[in-house]
Amino acid sequence: MTETGGWPGGHPPTAPSGGPPPSVTSDRQPILQLRAISKHFGAVEALSGVDFDVYPSEVVALVGDNGAGKSTLVKTIAGINIPDSGEIWFEGQHVAIHGPRDPAALGISTVYQDLALCDNLDVVANLYLGREEVEPPVLLLSEERMEQRAREVLKSLDVKIPNPRNPIAALSGGQRQSVAVARSVMWKAKVVLLDEPTAALGVQQTKQVLELILRLRNQGLGVVVISHNLANVFEVADRIVVLRLGKRVGTYERKAASEERIVAAITGAEFGKFQPQV
Repeated sequence: MTETGGWPGGHPPTAPSGGPPPSVTSDRQPILQLRAISKHFGAVEALSGVDFDVYPSEVVALVGDNGAGKSTLVKTIAGINIPDSGEIWFEGQHVAIHGPRDPAALGISTVYQDLALCDNLDVVANLYLGREEVEPPVLLLSEERMEQRAREVLKSLDVKIPNPRNPIAALSGGQRQSVAVARSVMWKAKVVLLDEPTAALGVQQTKQVLELILRLRNQGLGVVVISHNLANVFEVADRIVVLRLGKRVGTYERKAASEERIVAAITGAEFGKFQPQV
């Protein structure tokens, strides 16, 4: 089992010749790297020196109690929160993220818990929302071409929606989550961030979403999942990163970890033994 806290002395290793920092788990190159990310909201320290890696073709679960910093970290990657300090690397290149358009341009997509779908529009319209295709010279919507592309994307993810012209309001919770994820993949995402993707879903709908997460991984994407449901985490995650009080307190290989060990890290039962060096 891999158990890693902060870098010695609280600082990441220096990369030679200004290159990306070395990975923490293998010789593979992460597609996304965060190094020593800190974020304050007034006197509240939401994140403190957090290191975080995402590799292609893997699912990383981000877990922790309420207030641990999970959503703050994801919103930092998504460009909503601008970190006070730290560095972000993408595909081996140092990048500056100043707003949500920057990660989107890189290929980082976020699916929030509210999904940001329009219930009164159909599946095709939601997949193309804000990026509609038009036909010159009269600039009418290319409805047939958009529907064909939507069907192809849904089929590639094995999302079972019989008619993509059905309004979002007529879909189940699992189908809605699938549409939100499909919208990310449709626009060439390389990393997908999922905030509590199975919250408030039934057993069958949860299974549908978890299978979709594994399909994203199998298609070569890096997937980050925030979840309070450890049973779901252990079903799909390759690695589990634990945050507590704004600090990363552990990184675990899922195959060698146990729910008891993860709960202990979340609650601080192992604080004395596994406290990261800061």
